[in-house]
Amino acid sequence: MNLESFEIVRVLLLSAVAFVVAFAWAPLLVRALHRWKVGKSIRSEEHAPVFAKLHEKKRGTPTMGGILIWWTVLVLAIVLYYLAPFLPADSLLSRLNFLTRSETLLPLGALVASAIVGFVDDYFNVRGIGPKGGGLRMRHRLLIYTAIAVIGAWWFRVKLDWDLLHVPFVGDFNIGFWYVPFFILVIVSTAFSVNEADGLDGLAGGALLTSFGAYAVIAFAQGHYDLAVFCGVILGALLAFLWFNIHPASFFMGDTGAMSLGVTLGVVAMLTNSALFLPIIGFVFVIESLSVLVQLFFRRVLKRRLFRSSPFHHHLEAIGWPEPQIVMRLWVISMVVAAVGASFALLDALVT
Repeated sequence: MNLESFEIVRVLLLSAVAFVVAFAWAPLLVRALHRWKVGKSIRSEEHAPVFAKLHEKKRGTPTMGGILIWWTVLVLAIVLYYLAPFLPADSLLSRLNFLTRSETLLPLGALVASAIVGFVDDYFNVRGIGPKGGGLRMRHRLLIYTAIAVIGAWWFRVKLDWDLLHVPFVGDFNIGFWYVPFFILVIVSTAFSVNEADGLDGLAGGALLTSFGAYAVIAFAQGHYDLAVFCGVILGALLAFLWFNIHPASFFMGDTGAMSLGVTLGVVAMLTNSALFLPIIGFVFVIESLSVLVQLFFRRVLKRRLFRSSPFHHHLEAIGWPEPQIVMRLWVISMVVAAVGASFALLDALVT
């Protein structure tokens, strides 16, 4: 078996292992979340009348379901890393380790760090702590995203000595100091966009699934096999999460999932030097975040609403689309754009 064939096996096998592991302990997590009484709170009719009317039935559904994803990825990474030295060097199990300093240490660290912050925000939300009893304000979340992004930018510039920006179908450019603000922009905007998409059963999970799948393909094509495996492991854990998150959801992703996966997706895009393909691959997230920003502009400047509710998926609910229909159609869009984005990235590699 040649190297590429083995690496394909590694990606597929560990994706399946992640699914099985996450699926196996998901019922335990669901019961624990119910026991801890971490049910989702719904914004009041005074502050969000359309949203409250549409989602009142979801009040009390456990949140923090994103724990299933990042905890599964973390445990698999640690177990395989520490298990490898005790196994024969030529054995299959010893070669399954995917935790490496150059490719996966940073995204794994970003995943866990942002997941912990998101967990705290979820806790504030369910306990009614914070402004209007809804956890952290968006500006506070953006500050946290920025702080995590600054650490990641420092890692790239100092630890990896990286300041190269790839412009699709043009070439690579050393942008020096400007790499830092660009890195921050990518991480913050991606985290914000994923967070905004996490509002319907299965929506964010399905769109993240196709996005990480596209970046697994891109990383593999670039020879970043450990990073491709890392994306595959996230993909497997996401599939297990979706089993329990599809309508009607047993639990919600929460900020501990949306925040961490959004930050990690941005980091992976930067590690593959294909961040400029991210708006295509994550087009559903772009739609969601733009709808929020446009709605905010209309309300603050023009003193009226463009959408009945934002993000965009809530507008579709408000005009009568059933929730499963919205989710499935946006899943279809996410599959198509992820395929297009990955294809452009592969074509770009051939041209440049």
